[in-house]
Amino acid sequence: MRSSLASGVTRREIWAWAMFDFANSGYTTVIITAVFNAYFVAVVAEGKPWGTLAWTSTLALSYALVIVTAPLIGAHADATARKKRLLLLSTIGCVIFTAALALAGPGALGLAVLFVVLSNFCFGTGENLIAAFLPELARDDAMGRVSGWGWGLGYIGGLVSLGACLGYVSWAQGQGHTAAQFVPVCVLITALLFALSSTPTFLYLKERSQPQPASAQGAWSRFARTLREAGRYRDLLRFLACTVCYQAGIAAVISLAAIYADQVMGFTTQDTLMLIFIVNITASIGAVLFGWLQDRIGHRPTLALTLLGWLAMVGMIWLASGPALFWVAANIAGLCMGASQSAGRAIVGLLAPPTRLAEFFGLWGQAVKLSAILGPMTYGLANWLSGGDHRLAMLITGSYFVIGLALLASVRLERGRRAALTG
Repeated sequence: MRSSLASGVTRREIWAWAMFDFANSGYTTVIITAVFNAYFVAVVAEGKPWGTLAWTSTLALSYALVIVTAPLIGAHADATARKKRLLLLSTIGCVIFTAALALAGPGALGLAVLFVVLSNFCFGTGENLIAAFLPELARDDAMGRVSGWGWGLGYIGGLVSLGACLGYVSWAQGQGHTAAQFVPVCVLITALLFALSSTPTFLYLKERSQPQPASAQGAWSRFARTLREAGRYRDLLRFLACTVCYQAGIAAVISLAAIYADQVMGFTTQDTLMLIFIVNITASIGAVLFGWLQDRIGHRPTLALTLLGWLAMVGMIWLASGPALFWVAANIAGLCMGASQSAGRAIVGLLAPPTRLAEFFGLWGQAVKLSAILGPMTYGLANWLSGGDHRLAMLITGSYFVIGLALLASVRLERGRRAALTG
């Protein structure tokens, strides 16, 4: 580990940084992927035909807020050297608004939409800010490994939250409780674990950036400068376009996995929780193994390999008529999920100027959140227009991986890194 770290970075600090991935993965796993999304459609929206579209539209609104604010928050964090302070504020917000989702019972659509939008906005903001620490912590030739450690530990955090919820759901169902009774408790468990697990991050992670000269409108002026100089960072822009495409496919799978399992495969809540639990294990393994691989064969070939894996997964899900092939496809998705997201974060770390990390990771956050609108909305609209054909919706969404592969072929990392170092 020591040879992978930047000068002055300790193992404890890397652990503290990775613990934020551990902490926030419980939110995505329980709220977005495994439990609350299916609860939203079946209970909050009372199983209405527009329920899936309402869920994807709610996510789209939260991601749109991140798209509008991410570069400005990042530019402000760079100008004032306050990445850690802003990370703390976003974490507190996500924990509070996640806990508030426990109030969203049957038919309480307005409350559910409000607190999903607010909690997911805070989550997305924090995700960008924690990623901006990566280039300060890892050596250039080890960003893949260090990013992979964070994603790998993150999926273990998802397992902890999901395991706690799975244990409670098993007990609650044995007592005859309904989803309207046990899902709010799962939401509270998730919020509590997020708060506790993120504590080491704020105790031990250091703010290494230095305040940059800025006017009262520093964030706006720095963002305007980035737009004016966009041509200098053409490889970063190409990669961000690639990110929008392949992450759109990933976002659709993550946010609709439980709904697909419920509506097409006939999984119970307990079946779905077990599926996501196992997939988190394969995702953790994939993040660590592919993180090591990308520092050996290169970031771009590794990412291309994972996108081919995603295409294979889509084909299997489309063909699956029973649970066996669906389980295989889900675990392939797990291996590729951790790997592709880890590789993307490492590539942005290489292509971002060292003095403007939070700002450029804010641009990456914009791309990721735009994809999180496009993917689920494409799926939701395809499902609605086809009269509820989830298989066709999944197949259409898979086309984003093909476009992502084509765009990735045009990215030249060496040229992009030179542009970042002279920026």
